[in-house]
Amino acid sequence: MCPFLCSPSVETPDVYIVERLFSSSLVVVVSQSMPRRMNVYHFKKGTEICNYSYSNNILAVRLNRQSLVVCLEESIYIHNIKDMKLLKTLLNTPSNPSGLCALSISHSNSFLAYPGSDTIGEIIVYDANNLVKILSTMTMIPAHDSPLAAITFSASGTKLASASERGTVIRVFSIPEGLRLFEFRRGMKRYVNISSLSFSPDAQFLCASSNTETVHIFKLEQHSPSGEEQAPSWSTYVGKMFTAASSYLPAQVSGMMSQDRAFATVRLQMAGQKNVCALATIQKLPRLLVASSDGQLFIYNIDPQDGGECTLVQKHRLFGSDKEWEETEKSKLMEPPQACQSYAATVAIPTSGPVTATLTGYSEDGGAKKGEVIPEHEFAAGPVCLDDETEFPPCVGLSCPSVHKHSN
Repeated sequence: MCPFLCSPSVETPDVYIVERLFSSSLVVVVSQSMPRRMNVYHFKKGTEICNYSYSNNILAVRLNRQSLVVCLEESIYIHNIKDMKLLKTLLNTPSNPSGLCALSISHSNSFLAYPGSDTIGEIIVYDANNLVKILSTMTMIPAHDSPLAAITFSASGTKLASASERGTVIRVFSIPEGLRLFEFRRGMKRYVNISSLSFSPDAQFLCASSNTETVHIFKLEQHSPSGEEQAPSWSTYVGKMFTAASSYLPAQVSGMMSQDRAFATVRLQMAGQKNVCALATIQKLPRLLVASSDGQLFIYNIDPQDGGECTLVQKHRLFGSDKEWEETEKSKLMEPPQACQSYAATVAIPTSGPVTATLTGYSEDGGAKKGEVIPEHEFAAGPVCLDDETEFPPCVGLSCPSVHKHSN
């Protein structure tokens, strides 16, 4: 029985990780009843492709067209997505109880990022294609003074954004050089828990959501050189005044003044709910998508020129019956379930045709149990469409035949 069935007549196990390979039929599922086992399904056919078991609980799964990455608390496994062969095991990684990691979706820049320390905000960047650490002169990016809370790659894999547990400063680095490109200040008054970071498809904007009611959107633009002539304006004079004043202030205060603020913001209708955000182009317009753990999806318009407060244009209910929804709306006593951030289907636009592999996967070092591997990737030919059933076919009435398990 498939654990991702949406039919109300079918009992659904306690799934806590679901990752989809872009717009294909390949779905990876991990349940709380079997937290050490990863099941890979072809959800259109309703069949299990394979399953792998690991030595400890699975905390995160990341996918791209080359690799499937499984993150445990102190180890990371890299599989070949075409045949599920275990390519590399990264053992004795710094303690990572939240399973924080990021895998770029670019075919040419397939990079894996994960924490390099559990006490400060260091980032290790790993070449998932060549299976070696990059940054030959520096194996880690010293991103923050406190431990990491969120990391994400741009679609091209050439930029990496990060936030620490304090949640006040967000930084963007060039990859593979590891140079700091941008520094944004989310706020000064209070620490927050950053729940997600996401670049726009063109990497011109970066959004950040947290446990507060505000989502911030930052614009990644290089400031004009100081010697370049600019049209005089009030903001120009004020900017020069602050620049001059900052030279007389302590370094920490001066750094705060030089950090860019949010270009646009969204004030959510709820606070305290865990949520994830994404930037996308829908109907040729930039949009912000925010999904909350109580099953709501909000779509906002963004003014790419002036920014400011974004306007809500659509609101969708993702799960739950109408009666349950009405009762929840009235009571406002919603308890967010534990969920794992999913990124795979937000900004992908396939560039290659269908890929089919019929090889049998295996494990070289005993880190995982092998299973039958018959991946069949059916890539769509366009952007994500929320109302297109061919893009998101309804998961109703599927049934999965039993699959023989193979073990080492």
